[in-house]
Amino acid sequence: MTPPKRSKRTRRKFCGEFKAKVALEAIKAQETINQIATRYEVHPHQVTQWKQQLLQQAPAAFEQPAALSQVEGVEEELYAQIGRLKMQLEWLKKKLGPYLPGTTPEHDR
Repeated sequence: MTPPKRSKRTRRKFCGEFKAKVALEAIKAQETINQIATRYEVHPHQVTQWKQQLLQQAPAAFEQPAALSQVEGVEEELYAQIGRLKMQLEWLKKKLGPYLPGTTPEHDR
């Protein structure tokens, strides 16, 4: 007689939106962690972990605009540098054109 086969349960994956929803309800504390876990069919420990994670990462939501403005400033600076480098390259091509490999001097044409 062979032992009964167990159905291997795959690990469930939850999207960030679902985790945030559950964690917010846990933070509101209108229900117990166990009630929230039962309603969403997750383990109470998971609800507690998501709640802690949300509380730890909440300040980053308010720091984002400052980081974004720094990125925009760097981006503008890089585009300006690209423009300068393109102009320098064109100037060098114009001045050194006869001496570049694969080109012939204009007075020999």
